[in-house]
Amino acid sequence: MTDRKKIALPYLFQKVQDKEPISWLTCYDYPTAYLQDQAGVEMILVGDSLGMTMLGYDSTLPVTMDDMIRHASAVRRGAPTAFVVGDMPYMSYQPGNEIAVKNAGRFMAEAGCDAIKLEGGAAMAPRIQAIVEAGIPAIGHLGLTPQSVAALGGFRLQGKSAEMAKKIADDAKALEKAGAFAILLELVPDRLCKMITERAENCIIMSLGSGPDAHGQLLIYHDMFGLYPKFKPKMAKVFGNAGEVILNGLKQYVSEVKSVTFPAPENWFGMPDEEFNELKKIVK
Repeated sequence: MTDRKKIALPYLFQKVQDKEPISWLTCYDYPTAYLQDQAGVEMILVGDSLGMTMLGYDSTLPVTMDDMIRHASAVRRGAPTAFVVGDMPYMSYQPGNEIAVKNAGRFMAEAGCDAIKLEGGAAMAPRIQAIVEAGIPAIGHLGLTPQSVAALGGFRLQGKSAEMAKKIADDAKALEKAGAFAILLELVPDRLCKMITERAENCIIMSLGSGPDAHGQLLIYHDMFGLYPKFKPKMAKVFGNAGEVILNGLKQYVSEVKSVTFPAPENWFGMPDEEFNELKKIVK
């Protein structure tokens, strides 16, 4: 995929028009970003989920803008052609429009992102509008929003009742009207996701655990390769158990060091006898 052109918004909307699903993955570091870019992944989300997957926190709340900029910059360097989205961390946009625009601008100017994502429904529509009016593409996020997980009652399906489903649908329309070019629906019923996708007029709907009828799919990279040890969500498919492979390799390394079978001669460098003999004379 090295000859792939840089992906921009018109390409993504053309995919929607052509009814070709968009692939989206999370990523937090340079080598993984390189592999995803080479594999042809179209969108990359530098998610605040890095607080859990990379930094070991129990939630996304402790993640700072500086954390996000550092990781987003690394991802951008590793994936020069993918459409890279920076995830606005907790309290980087909620307090007001001015701080939201300032922090969104940091993703663009300092990390080279193509867009930003923030959580929340109609209440966050003014933030979306301000960011878009500043010339920054913005993505909304509805359903299970990890920054509000305490208020939502934990990591669980959202919009099961008709009343709550209507609120999510109304929120989606409010974000679309505010200028969001895309909305991520996380952990909502498949039929609700399909309804919102069908109602979208100029907005790309992406699914994370919300069924097959969106314009594309997002997965958490660490979930799909067994790299996050604390839990495996139902919405994730394990495409390869890299975590098990790495763990077995680490155990083998420890064993070979203890048994002095590593390093072997091919793993070190020698020195000519005459040079070593001369060295011994010099040392004496």
